[in-house]
Amino acid sequence: MAVLRLVVFLIVASNLFAQTPIFPLSEIRAGQHGIGKTVFSGNKIEDFQVEILGVLENLGPKQSVILARLSGGPLAKTGVMQGMSGSPVYIDGRLVGAVALAFSFATEPIAGIRPIEEMLAVGTQPANQPRIAARRPMKDVLPQPARAASSDSLATSLMEIATPVSFSGFTSATLDHFAPELKKLGLEPRQGISSGGRLPSKFGNPDSLRPGDMISVDLLSGDLSIGAEGTVTEVDGKKIYAFGHRFLSVGETELPFARAEVLTLLPNLAASFKISTARQWMGTITQDRSTSIYGELGRKADTVPIAVTMKDGQRAPISYHMQMVNDRVLTPFIVQMAVYSAIDATERTLGLASYSLRGAVEFQPGVPPLKLDNAYAGDFNVPLQASSGVASPLAYLMSAGFDALKIKNISLEIQASERKRLLQIDQITASRKDVHPGQPVDLTVTFTEENGVEAEKTVRYNVPVGAPYGMLNFTVSDASYSNLLDYQQLAATVLKSPTQLVSFLNELRPNTNAYVRVWRTDPAYQVQGEDLPDPPPSLGLILAKAQAAQGTWFARGSKIDELLIETGNVVVTGSKNVSVEVKE
Repeated sequence: MAVLRLVVFLIVASNLFAQTPIFPLSEIRAGQHGIGKTVFSGNKIEDFQVEILGVLENLGPKQSVILARLSGGPLAKTGVMQGMSGSPVYIDGRLVGAVALAFSFATEPIAGIRPIEEMLAVGTQPANQPRIAARRPMKDVLPQPARAASSDSLATSLMEIATPVSFSGFTSATLDHFAPELKKLGLEPRQGISSGGRLPSKFGNPDSLRPGDMISVDLLSGDLSIGAEGTVTEVDGKKIYAFGHRFLSVGETELPFARAEVLTLLPNLAASFKISTARQWMGTITQDRSTSIYGELGRKADTVPIAVTMKDGQRAPISYHMQMVNDRVLTPFIVQMAVYSAIDATERTLGLASYSLRGAVEFQPGVPPLKLDNAYAGDFNVPLQASSGVASPLAYLMSAGFDALKIKNISLEIQASERKRLLQIDQITASRKDVHPGQPVDLTVTFTEENGVEAEKTVRYNVPVGAPYGMLNFTVSDASYSNLLDYQQLAATVLKSPTQLVSFLNELRPNTNAYVRVWRTDPAYQVQGEDLPDPPPSLGLILAKAQAAQGTWFARGSKIDELLIETGNVVVTGSKNVSVEVKE
């Protein structure tokens, strides 16, 4: 029994001594001196000097920042660098916190230090509870560029040090297009400053990672790669704390990270940064919060295989194979950038172009695949249309909040053509101006090709016996217009499973047909989110009173029927309307 107590004591004691002692914020005073640790070259952790200037209280919600002047090494030339985020600072051998904030265009290396107490709290965050997010229009799901802050505000604000993000294998046009959104997220995209490529699958020794080491949080790896660099602040057993600020603020997540090697430093008037490259997998970031990122050494992240194949009939197919993070916010955005770059690297992005896409997103058992079959054509930036067409339904699905939804893999084949395979809806005419119930109406739709040649298609609609009298409308439109009306209906529907939402997305109309919507202006009676045209008078009275009481009664076009006009593998665009009167 005595031996057992001794063993327990030794284990507890070893754990206590292994933990770095903390220098609490309450003991911080101006004029104190300490040292910081970071990597300036290769894998060597070097010291730099820290002079405490004071504490900025309540700089954020219940958050304080320690203001300090840094010196030593190359800092007099570079200032506070991107990639230093997370560099630990010690006073008398006790851990104060991490370098996390700086002033842009500053002539001195003045930094904000995140107190270690705020960082350690991230490791105790509870797991997110399952949630159902409100569904939004698909155009609102993907990130939209934001207006950049003015140079005056940047120069006078203490801001989180931007996280340098290395892109390997991407075209410059991809970075130019998506840079505003990346910068809005607090990321600084860099191209051509990372070797990229595939890392060995074997994990590195977790005991070898130390405070001050560089790491790369990899969002995408393989033929295309995206890695965000920062510094480790603290290692506690298999737990690590890094950056000293948010990465993307996605909360609970699974982001693989690797040990990184610093190739060189690049002094810059606006913001100097480290040029580094990932070398060996180390673990997974599991929490991304406002004060720190937190992860586990030796843990393998749940990533998604993605394959994109480009074909144009003139050369051998070009295939891209990657592993991507499985995150409801990041995954659709990364897919969009990868598809855009794959098209841009092999096909022209300006001038006439057409793209036919075939593919699917496969999920874990129990959920059907999400189909990615569609076509796009136009004169300008068609790759953006195609990449958004892939990412938007995926983003819409993942933002619905079904926590059990896990992607298994994504595969996509893109057939490119330098012809503009597009038909413009020019007009629609009806065979008669008025009709009686039980009679047919022939609808002729005129399409105009790129070269001005016109083509006509005719469909017939039989007015049902007993149809009410009044105006009957026929709207011929492309898929975008018709699908938008379905989204409005979906917004009022409560879906109970991801299968229901996937089925809805799979039933969306492709761009290669025209659709004639038959409708009339009636009170918009709805039951469980679906239109209920022509209810019996008694039921209509009940529904009208119920919806009026809820403030939801309004008049709109109630859909009666929809007719399909097939046009072949040609993209259709435009919308036209014609009306006939149903008479007694």
